[in-house]
Amino acid sequence: MKATSYLKLSIAAAVATILLKMTAWWLTDSVGYLSDGLESFVNLAGATFALYMVTLAAMPADAAHPFGHGKAEYFSAGFEGVLIFAAAIAIIATSVERFMLPVPLGNFGWGTALSVLSTLINFLVARLLLKASMQLHSIALEADARHLMADVWTTVGVIGGVGLAMLTEAWWLDPVVAIAVALNIMREGGGLVRRAVDGLMDRSLPQSEHAALHAVLARYEPEGCTFGELLTRSAGPQRFAHIDVRVAGSMSVSIAHDLVDRIEHAVLRETGIVLTTHIEPQEHA
Repeated sequence: MKATSYLKLSIAAAVATILLKMTAWWLTDSVGYLSDGLESFVNLAGATFALYMVTLAAMPADAAHPFGHGKAEYFSAGFEGVLIFAAAIAIIATSVERFMLPVPLGNFGWGTALSVLSTLINFLVARLLLKASMQLHSIALEADARHLMADVWTTVGVIGGVGLAMLTEAWWLDPVVAIAVALNIMREGGGLVRRAVDGLMDRSLPQSEHAALHAVLARYEPEGCTFGELLTRSAGPQRFAHIDVRVAGSMSVSIAHDLVDRIEHAVLRETGIVLTTHIEPQEHA
């Protein structure tokens, strides 16, 4: 299943949860439920933009983009993070007004039932997307999955806050919980923006991928080569590495070329990393 198919599922889930959460808000008049509903609008916008970016990232390399379009996915993560910030600010503005003029809530049972159903949908889709993001090495899928999971915990907090307000009739608790929700999703937005910046700034691959790469390289050392100056980066689902391959100065160009050719193919086959190499004589290393 392609990344685009998972994002289409996320879009469908966002539409469903918007309907459920906004109905819960309409029934209860709770700004907590309103904040939760606004978060789902952010989910919809983020998933839609992610679908476009993933489609763009999958386009093959061309003359203008010889390394492909993989970095487009980072724009998706950054955009979703900015949307989360915007939603959080809107929630805080609405909640401050309600805190100053609290009103009684109603229809807690039906509103809560709808919110629980929406949370279950988000939880299942988030788990599916997170698993797929690891398999496909897609930051766009991971960002969408983590956003949905943050939405799950947000809804749980809102339900608890609204329930507490209903039990105690301390109606000011509802906007206080909504503000806490806004601060939580703002933190999630900051994390997504940071990940996007890391990708656009060519942050190196994690140590686990470095270890997998070195494990493949180590098998070729008995053939008379050593390695140095490893550089790595990612571009959306694509991962790249460059390394110096040091061989004896007496080794022929043909044999050295065959050696690095086999190394590059082995690394790609076993790790999915696109490796480029630079041959150096060991005497000059």
